[in-house]
Amino acid sequence: MSSPSEVLVDFQDELAVDDAPSNALDQLKLSPMETQWPSDDLASMSKSETNIKHLGQDSHLSWDDPYYDIARHQIVEVAGDDNFGRKVIVFSACRMPPHHQLDHQKLLKYLQHTLDQYVESDYTLIYFHHGLTGENKPSLSWLRDAYREFDRKYKKNIKSLVIVHPTMFVRTLLILFKPLISFKFGRKISYINYLSELDEILKCEQLVIPSRVREYDAKIRQALKPSAQGPKSPPRSPPLPNQQFGVSLSVLNLRGADPGGIPLVMRDTIEFLREQGLEMEGIFRRSANVTLVRTIQEKYNSGEEVNFAQMEDVHLAAVMLKTFLRELPEPLLTYQLYNDIINFQNVDSTSHVVTIRNLLTLLPPDNYASLKYLVQFLVEVSARCDVNKMNNANLAVVFGPNLLWGQDAAMTLSAIGPINNFTKTLLDNSQEVFSA
Repeated sequence: MSSPSEVLVDFQDELAVDDAPSNALDQLKLSPMETQWPSDDLASMSKSETNIKHLGQDSHLSWDDPYYDIARHQIVEVAGDDNFGRKVIVFSACRMPPHHQLDHQKLLKYLQHTLDQYVESDYTLIYFHHGLTGENKPSLSWLRDAYREFDRKYKKNIKSLVIVHPTMFVRTLLILFKPLISFKFGRKISYINYLSELDEILKCEQLVIPSRVREYDAKIRQALKPSAQGPKSPPRSPPLPNQQFGVSLSVLNLRGADPGGIPLVMRDTIEFLREQGLEMEGIFRRSANVTLVRTIQEKYNSGEEVNFAQMEDVHLAAVMLKTFLRELPEPLLTYQLYNDIINFQNVDSTSHVVTIRNLLTLLPPDNYASLKYLVQFLVEVSARCDVNKMNNANLAVVFGPNLLWGQDAAMTLSAIGPINNFTKTLLDNSQEVFSA
């Protein structure tokens, strides 16, 4: 393979000849490790993803949707929130089929269509580069047009673009695009060489990572010398006596939840948000300083008192509430209800309230009490949506993935859509659901 400088010269020569070099990208050689085209098999899918396939949904869109032919490849996925309270969008290059099977312009429109649901909130974009081959890589002019298509609406709230398994190809590409990329946006781009490094950003289990990417990661890690692999992760420490995060609701109840069974973190954050945050525009859409989030978690887990009123940070309290829900060992809506909620979209609208009531009777008392407390607060938030811009649909997008996930924690668009739909219906009909 040519040296980086030679590759860059080749690109620059072609750019000087043609202002729209659609063939420039095709001249760049790819690593031999990236020239194969195996497909992911069913055995490599997460349990949640496999369950959804068995339910007859090979895409989160119906077959007659204009984007169905793009969505079925699962190139673009949404994976809940990261460790900073931001939505995670995943783009997997290895799932892009050869040129003749994919309309790249339509892929761009579909990516925009997906982002449109989340760009009003802070979000993280993770790009798995492995699997980009001579058969499926888009043209340089397409990449240039794609960047230009993503106007300020999309770039403003993207807080991090993480490129996993970068090659010299992608690094060189970013050098070529440097004149087009603003300094502010360029600072948001980071490289990750191994999947284990993603733990700093989010829980890797919540991603449905393609098997080809996992296999490639294992291969390059095995090629490292033992001294270069770094120390192994230390074993997890046992829970602290007063730990609040990552502990089951039943244990928290025994540790002193209030008489209504509401965990301390939920009570503290919701009471503060009810007093200070109902009129905050974009409440639950902004992320918070990760160091401050960890500090607050440590205080709670150590049994120290946390006073959000002293910090006067609505977004911090909002992130702490979402973080508490996301770190429960089992989701608030429980694994038992997972398949029923995924299939809820097939329930006739006239039976929505009765069906939800019946499902919620299956929740443990601690879960039911916490869910009711949370939903009643979110209804108060949506009642002020003219000011805070958070109606039930927006709140469902934010809270759906934090209320329910599959038993292996992996999330896909095919699961998130039904979960968000159930959450919105729950909020729309909360008074009738909880009136009994």
